[in-house]
Amino acid sequence: MSEREVDIDHSSFPGLDEGSLSKLEKEIVTADVFGNEDEHEIKYKTLSWQLVSALMVAEIVSTGLLTLPNAIAIVGIVPSLILTIFLGVFALYTAKLLVDFKLNHPEVHNMGDAGYILFGPIGREIFAAGSIIFAIFGVGALILSGQQALSTLSNNGLCASVLLAIFAIATFLLALPRTFSRLSWLALVSAVFITLCGILAMVGAGANPVSGRVIQATVPSNFYEAFLAITGPVFAYAGHFVFFVLISEMRRPQDAMKAAWVLQGFATTFFAVFSVVVYVYIGSTVASPALFSLPPVWAKISFAFGMVNFLITGALYTHFAAKLLFVRFFRHTRHIHSHTILGWSTWVFLCFASVAVAFVLASAVPIFSYLTGITASLFASWYTYGVAGFFWLHDTFHLKGGMDAIKRRWLGTTLAVLTVLAGAFMCVAGTYVSIKLIADAYSEGLVGKPFTC
Repeated sequence: MSEREVDIDHSSFPGLDEGSLSKLEKEIVTADVFGNEDEHEIKYKTLSWQLVSALMVAEIVSTGLLTLPNAIAIVGIVPSLILTIFLGVFALYTAKLLVDFKLNHPEVHNMGDAGYILFGPIGREIFAAGSIIFAIFGVGALILSGQQALSTLSNNGLCASVLLAIFAIATFLLALPRTFSRLSWLALVSAVFITLCGILAMVGAGANPVSGRVIQATVPSNFYEAFLAITGPVFAYAGHFVFFVLISEMRRPQDAMKAAWVLQGFATTFFAVFSVVVYVYIGSTVASPALFSLPPVWAKISFAFGMVNFLITGALYTHFAAKLLFVRFFRHTRHIHSHTILGWSTWVFLCFASVAVAFVLASAVPIFSYLTGITASLFASWYTYGVAGFFWLHDTFHLKGGMDAIKRRWLGTTLAVLTVLAGAFMCVAGTYVSIKLIADAYSEGLVGKPFTC
């Protein structure tokens, strides 16, 4: 276990001398992040693996689902389907590495803590900042999707900026509970509604197939177009960056892999079926998000169900961004577990700031696919895939016997190194593609102007 410096509230431990406090600090470093909660007012470790499954499904099976049929239109059914299934299995493998790392290091609460163990103080700041940015990008994509849903349902009856603000305010209010247990049942509702949204979209597409549509098993494309399609499924599976936070609030962290199996089994199957069915009935002209390619009535019905997921998932991402900073500020102080004025005022401010930044982002970049592409390339490539390889290499070296263990476990080492390289490739190539896409859009005057009424 790596040691780190921590600041504890010394006033919470009256009667202890400096030597005893120093020993206590060293014990806290490797302790469960929330410790023993029996006597606390606010209890975090209350989640079952079933509720974590619901939270994970609600978070991952969301707006990314709606980009997948468009990815098929770019590269064809066969490559896209292979990629969707492969990335789903790959995500299950990296989830296993992440869960093992968390169990080996119970003090890890988020990617920033993991970054500290791997790369020291600089790693902590980079990983933590990346997690917050990723979460805020996610909130931006979700409130933008909510605005699109409200615009569709109201026949553009209100200004887009007003609808965006309405959805942002609702997201902020829903994110305010301090523990994930308060949001877990909403997450179950969210998972049900996004599933119904996908089913209704498939029914709507099947009932109204596009005449003369073009359906192709494979589509000749250059590297730029092909990798642009990859960002769709990469974003769809993006969500591992919140696993540490969710596992930290489980009653039995040892059950976390059960939730990961439920998530990846459901997500991979649903993504594959949804993307193929919608593409087959709409063809190469399918939009991103796919609901825009449905007849108006079916688009409204599907958006009405999907909007529930966008709202709740946006609140989950907001909650995560706020929780990461909140725990960073107040870890091992009474403000974490007690109803203090400072604790609650800080929490409300962090939730508000997260949504406010996301609102500005969504207003400035009002094109759904650009948000998903840049987010997947910069962050999901590492948090969902690449960094898991570092987790395996670190723990094998430090906990299993150094370089001898690395050499002896050659298969695991090879897979871990390939995982790191895959994450690096997705990040570099995806970022290049996304920047080029945005640059082209700017040159054509398609983006860069905020919403106007």
